[in-house]
Amino acid sequence: MKYRSFFVTLICLTCLTAAAPPYPIDGYELTGIKRLHRLELIMSGDLKETMPIPGAKKSIADIRLNLEDARGDSLCEIPSPDPGLQKAINALFPSLNEKYSISILDITPGKKLRYASRKETIGYQPGSVGKIAVLTGFLTELQKIYPDSFLKRQELLRTKNVRAGKWAMTDSHTVPFFNIETNVLVKRTLRENDVFSLYEWLDHMMSVSNNGAASVCWREAVLMRAFGKDYPTLTEEQADVFFKTTSKSDLTTMANAIVNEPLRILGISETEWRLGRLFTAGGESFIPPRDGSIGTTLGLMKFLIAMERGLVVDTKSSLEIKRLMYMTDRRIRYASSPSLKEAAVYFKSGSLYKCQPEEGYTCEQYKGNVDNYMNSVAIVEHTDGSTYLVAMMSNVLKKNSGSDHMALASSIDKVIRK
Repeated sequence: MKYRSFFVTLICLTCLTAAAPPYPIDGYELTGIKRLHRLELIMSGDLKETMPIPGAKKSIADIRLNLEDARGDSLCEIPSPDPGLQKAINALFPSLNEKYSISILDITPGKKLRYASRKETIGYQPGSVGKIAVLTGFLTELQKIYPDSFLKRQELLRTKNVRAGKWAMTDSHTVPFFNIETNVLVKRTLRENDVFSLYEWLDHMMSVSNNGAASVCWREAVLMRAFGKDYPTLTEEQADVFFKTTSKSDLTTMANAIVNEPLRILGISETEWRLGRLFTAGGESFIPPRDGSIGTTLGLMKFLIAMERGLVVDTKSSLEIKRLMYMTDRRIRYASSPSLKEAAVYFKSGSLYKCQPEEGYTCEQYKGNVDNYMNSVAIVEHTDGSTYLVAMMSNVLKKNSGSDHMALASSIDKVIRK
């Protein structure tokens, strides 16, 4: 069998298993993320709201990395496509000109590993899927501050509060504000004076894909690298002085390194996945963009495999990323497939569209006529044991591909579980 090597020798080493405290749907005490407290109240019946769907009710005790054992060690290399799976996936995309790329890895326990892909090396603008790289860079810098204690990392995430500032301006995505005294939930866009803990900023970035939160998290990762072990006591005034007195060129170099270096360590090349700009105009006023962003399903699949093996930063950080990807909020696009209702889904979606004047055409959201990217990564875990990883990227012009992604998710699920 032929293989394509992509992991360096260092990360092929077996990693230790992480402990699993209560989280995420039952994780308020551990994280301080207030929306999780609301979910706990709903689950207990103390708050009369719509229950989460079955697949969104997992406790941390149920969330594990799937590839920490010797089986995962065999994935130091991506296997050649499985003929049967590849044939079935090809049948879902009958046109050779279809503007879709996909990578799928079936890791169902007790069965052989099966891989299939189409156009896996074609580059797309990753959109909000790139926030996974921000999360990875953030946790990488945090690990440097407390290399020997994950509990101290979690304590800092829970107790350090930072203000949004101009960095979070502007984004149309709302974030939840839950008052734990009155049990009142309000959803609105961010304002400069909004203050959240680091854990909540990460959750806003991942669960509702808020661009402002992503720029704030990237900012904090830059400050971690700049101030190191002095970061936990860093004040906003000190941070402001740093950004005012450091050249924009140096800031761009540092910011890009923070989110891209961890990907290179995993054997993901810069043509397979890279980030080159922050997610808000406010953020870019401090740190200008450079080199642009790109993603491929091959690069994203490499990341998912590394995470499931416990190799992203370290084992506990890999598990933390998976927790933050667990869909306890509203499922959209690929993850909204009815076939996945009972399944646990660890998910991130991203989109970006661009329009230009065209006779007879009206620009609409997610219907760009120049670019119309829609991307998803998902880990699906069914109660019957069926488990698989998916990375899908598309650029279908003038059409909101969300419903097509949902339909493809149902078809792929059927193929995998057949």
